[in-house]
Amino acid sequence: CLKAHVISCLLFPLAGIYPVDILEDDPAGHREAALAYCATLGEGAWPSPEVFSLPTGEQVKLEASSVCFCTVHCDEPQHKILVLVNPQDTKTVVAVYMKESWWTTEDVLRTSDPAREGLIKVQSFGERIVLFILNVVIFGRLERNLDDDDMFFLPHSVKEEAKILWRDGAAVGFYTTKRKGSLCGDGTGVCYLLPVLDTVFVRRSHRRQGLGLAMLRDFCQTFREDEALGISWPISPAMYQVCRKFLAEHPEERGRLWEAEPPGAWGQRVNIWLKVQLQQARRPDCESG
Repeated sequence: CLKAHVISCLLFPLAGIYPVDILEDDPAGHREAALAYCATLGEGAWPSPEVFSLPTGEQVKLEASSVCFCTVHCDEPQHKILVLVNPQDTKTVVAVYMKESWWTTEDVLRTSDPAREGLIKVQSFGERIVLFILNVVIFGRLERNLDDDDMFFLPHSVKEEAKILWRDGAAVGFYTTKRKGSLCGDGTGVCYLLPVLDTVFVRRSHRRQGLGLAMLRDFCQTFREDEALGISWPISPAMYQVCRKFLAEHPEERGRLWEAEPPGAWGQRVNIWLKVQLQQARRPDCESG
């Protein structure tokens, strides 16, 4: 009975409790627990593999061939999480192992803490995992057209400053920034000359609700003492439309927002509002031609 109870706990976490609310800030301890569990799968400790049921009704066997470790941060490879992959598409993560249980990716993005609402700065290890799932799993595999030229985000640095957008108990988006004075990359002594909005993402189910505008507004307010703010080059078509609408509504910000390449020197930036005006000026000529 005890064995059956342990297996049940591994498969079915307690309802209403989510990893981001209970996971300790102990990446090393989390990794050791995941390694120990993974070892039991490799040893074939159970007579037959247990299965994890997806919300679709599909069942995935919990065995060594269906799990793998993912690196959470691009610059700290020792920070890893154990994930369960879809056997039909081994690049798609369907669950994450945390706190001796398997959690669907959607549950990893949920919270039971009512204080998590709106844009909240990423600080804990659990929030870093939420950021990773939104960025690499949800955007990288599930909500990006892999055949088009959409932007692609790599795992963030452990030092990356980020805010997660929480709405009605779930993480629905995020944005990350490069601080003025922070290094432009590993192996270089060059630093950013202005704060830069680096990556922005909103889940498909929450788009066209003004959330991109809200994140851009928050970025501008966060760095309101700076005379110039950058948005990482190249700006995607969707983000360009957000900038155009935001600057139309906030003329006081038109002189501050620049499309910037690292490190953001004058020769590496273009004023976004000027770019909007030039595109609008060219449009009638194109239509008449």
